[in-house]
Formats: sequence, structure tokens, C-alpha cells
Amino acid sequence: MTNKSGFPVFLLVSFCVLLVLSCGKNSYYNSDYFSVAQINAKELIEPVYGDQDSASQTAAKGANDFAFRLSAALLENTGSKNFVCSPYSAWLPLAALLNATNAENKSALLAALGAAGIGEADVNKAASRMLYDLNNLRRKDEKDYYNPLKIANAIFVGNNVTLRSSFAQTFMDYYRGSSVNVDFSSQSAVDAVNRWASDNTDGLIRNLVQKFEQDTVAAIANAIYFSDRWEWEFSAAQTKEGVFYGPDGNGTASYMLREGDAQTYYEDNKVQAMPLRFKSGGGLYIILPKSGSAAGFLSSMTSKDFDAIQNNSVQATGKLLLPRFSIEGDTINLKKALEKLGVPLFNEATAPLTGGLIQEGLPVFLSDAMQKALIKVDEKGTTAAAVTLMTAAATGMPVPTTPFEMICNKPFVFILYDYTYDGGNQILFTGVVNQP
Repeated sequence: MTNKSGFPVFLLVSFCVLLVLSCGKNSYYNSDYFSVAQINAKELIEPVYGDQDSASQTAAKGANDFAFRLSAALLENTGSKNFVCSPYSAWLPLAALLNATNAENKSALLAALGAAGIGEADVNKAASRMLYDLNNLRRKDEKDYYNPLKIANAIFVGNNVTLRSSFAQTFMDYYRGSSVNVDFSSQSAVDAVNRWASDNTDGLIRNLVQKFEQDTVAAIANAIYFSDRWEWEFSAAQTKEGVFYGPDGNGTASYMLREGDAQTYYEDNKVQAMPLRFKSGGGLYIILPKSGSAAGFLSSMTSKDFDAIQNNSVQATGKLLLPRFSIEGDTINLKKALEKLGVPLFNEATAPLTGGLIQEGLPVFLSDAMQKALIKVDEKGTTAAAVTLMTAAATGMPVPTTPFEMICNKPFVFILYDYTYDGGNQILFTGVVNQP
């Protein structure tokens, strides 16, 4: 698949929707289809080299730690199936919702996000700095520069309630989140959300929503779009069929070959690992355990382990055999995993979002969360997509000394990332290939 510029589409899509169910009387905007609130935004915060912000570093590292903790929680029920998820798709909306969470539950949500010890203002600042880097605004004035990563956020608000202006302003200032008015009682709301999803994912997410329940008053959405080629593409002519030794039996796979000098490579007594980089930055880390299951290894990983792999890699001569793979995961229920991580927003008794999102002081809490994700890796690059849906209700890593061979003919881990100044390589997707 290619985009209009000729690049193959390597897509990273995360679409997170929070449905807040309630009722009320006040109108925010009126429109037959939808209207966008005109809110002036602050400039995104530019990280200045040599002047790192410690709180933003804490939040960025916490987001990576959240990625591994969420992956581990979700892998508990995966068995020997392939697995893919987008932890960042869950982290970013939850970070925004800090601004709508009541004081009694804010510290618990901060801890769950990996941001214990800092406040919501620090997380907002960190998110702004992340978006500056991930949107590569440092290069925005370069002639003919193509930005491979685009991130959009929005909150859809029913015309029978009033979105808190403080949340709307913070959401725009730090998350570039627009506020959109819809009539959730009509088909036009479904059309509006689906059109927004399609517009922000190059048409790849079209029919996310089929209907809204009659008490829906708001939906918060995040979309991430990524399109780029490998910095060093595989030659299709060198791709060969071979055996893949899966946990449930052997199968066949089409193995791509990369061979040569000066390849970034890591090896210790547990794993082999190397990054496959994209032309415009970021990349896909391939991590091959030497024993045990790939799922078990990913479940045990932490952000410190990921840092160790990156910091102790060397330039080495060798070859990589990597199977082309394509995974379209089943819809994953995130609620239990997020609760296990300590996210307090699902507690009906405390209704943590009460008073923070809408002005009508009705008890609001998350009622469910789910995600659909996919990834495809071939000789030219990567396509990855994720859709996350959160519903809410209101009630009353030693250096190798010899040439290496990294033969990925058994289950392996992948981590899709992009660079941020505060957090280094920010994890966007994680997964396990048990059978390509």
C-alpha cells in the first residue's frame, strides 16, 4: 500500500474513544452534523537541548514502563497466539483524563501511568513535549520535509451537556485535542466520529462506531498515523521459504535477509536484539530470546531492560533472517489489565471523573475498555494499526566478539518506537510473533 507521496504506508493508528454516559440539559454547540469549538492553543513546548526537564523525563520513562506492564497484563490470557497491542494508545488518553479525574483518585492514576511523584501539570507538559518531538516540529521549516508521524486528538461532546471549559483548554493546549459537538441521539454522531477516524488515518479506519447508547454525552478520541520506509530495505529477491518453530508446531515462513557490516546489535546470555530503522527516524526492535517463550520474555521486560539493550548495543557484522509477518489481533478487553495496573477510573462507587469532564455534576466512571490492533512487516517496511475503545457510564540489555547469526525461526518479540528528547525511544507498539 502506498500513499500519495509514493511511500508505502507503514501505519501506526491508535484510536481511543471514551464514552461518558449521562444526561443533562445544557447545550454546548448546536449543529445538524457537528461543529468544532474554536479554541486558541498555546504553542507546543519545544524541548531545548542541554536543558532536560526532569518531570517530563519521569513521565516519558513512565509511559515506556506502562507499555511493558500493560503488555504483561494482556499476555496473561494470550497463550500461544500472536499478540500485538498499542500501549501508547491507552497511555495518552489516560494522561489527558488526569485533568478530569477527581483529587481522591488522581494520585492513583498518576502511579498507574508511571508518573508517581509528579503532578498532572507535569504530565501535561511532558505530553506537549512528546507531541513536539513525535510530530517532528523541529524540522517543520525544512523544504520538502515529509513527516511520517501524525497524531490527532478530539473530544466529541453531546449537545445536551456542557464540556468543562478548563478541560477543553488544557486538552487543546497540551494534547492538541479539538472539541467537537455532536448529537449522540442521531446517526450524525456515528458519522462524525467515523469520518474523523477516517480523516486522521488516511481512510484506514472507517467504521469504528456503529451506534451510541442513548445516554452518551462525550467521546474522547486519539489517532496516530505513521508512514515511512525502512532506512535499509530488504531485497525481495533474497527472501526464501523456511521452517518456523512455533509453540504449537512447526510451520513455514518467508524469511527476509539482511547481511553486512556495521549493524546495531545486542547479545547477552538471554537474548539477541537489533533495531530496524525507518528513513525518517524511529524503528522496529526485534528481540529473539535464546530460550523460553517470547511471550514470557516480553512479560518480564521493563523499561530498564529496554534501555540496557539500547545502551549496550554495538556495531557488528552478521546477518538477520526475519520472517515477513502479519498479525491482526482479536479485540482485546483492556479493563482488567488496566485495573491490574492500578487505573482507578473504573470504580463506580467513587466515580472518579465526576465534575472534571462535564459541568453537570453527575457521577462519571469508565465502564469498559477494549482495543483492536494489527501489524504487517515486509521487505519495504511496516504497517501497524490499533483501535482502542473506552466506554464510561454515569450514575445518579556483553558485546559480541564474533559475527552473529540471528535466525528468527522461533517466537520473537517486537517493539515499535519513535524518538522523543525526554524519553529517548518512546514505545508505541509491542508484540510477540508466535507464528508468522
